[in-house]
Amino acid sequence: MKKNMLVIILMLTIQLFTGCVYAENETPTDEQEIIKKQTIQSRVNDIGSKLLNANKIEQRIVFVYNEKEKESLLSIDPSVLSREVILYDGYYQYTQNDDELAAYLARGILTAMKSYHGFFNGYLTALQIKAAPKKFEIVADKRAVDFMVNAGYNPLGLITFIQKSCPQKRFDAISTKNLASRRLAMVYEYIYTKYPYYLQNNTYLENEHYQNFLLTSQENRRLLAEKIKNQSKEKLKYD
Repeated sequence: MKKNMLVIILMLTIQLFTGCVYAENETPTDEQEIIKKQTIQSRVNDIGSKLLNANKIEQRIVFVYNEKEKESLLSIDPSVLSREVILYDGYYQYTQNDDELAAYLARGILTAMKSYHGFFNGYLTALQIKAAPKKFEIVADKRAVDFMVNAGYNPLGLITFIQKSCPQKRFDAISTKNLASRRLAMVYEYIYTKYPYYLQNNTYLENEHYQNFLLTSQENRRLLAEKIKNQSKEKLKYD
């Protein structure tokens, strides 16, 4: 009898101990997800606010991390309708450092700013962007570079972000977006022309994605080198 009691006590002690260890070291899955979302949202808020403050943007814009992307009204960027910069998880996966996250948020800030201008509280602006998406895409890229530099972020992060997140389209004429290679070339030229410091002191040279950009953009960069050599002011037609 005493032997059986000792066994029972020992088993209860083991269960109690293991239960305490589980409670201290493990978090239920749903709680882990909440903590993950809060951590990402906090990071997004900090970088977004830094961009707004450094660029003295007076319009009120908020930042939202959203796990699931939803189709917006008329396929219009929701930033220009809701005055929010929405970071979907699909894009967050491509941001490996603060520069790349700042690149995404900086582009969204410009779109959200547009919602404060124009007729019908910015809804007409949304339609204008929809009517000329390629032109606005390039404008947004260049302004994003300006926003990033003003806030202390390296604009080459925009190049690596685009390199990872934007596939190359087969046909340019029937697409609502520019060829990714053309966008990259124009961003590179803008940085080269306006912010050469970041290329002269390039901290991205060892970055695998930046190296891949250099490999795949040789012809476009050759065109830029010739333009600079000839001191030409013509607008290059990148492929």
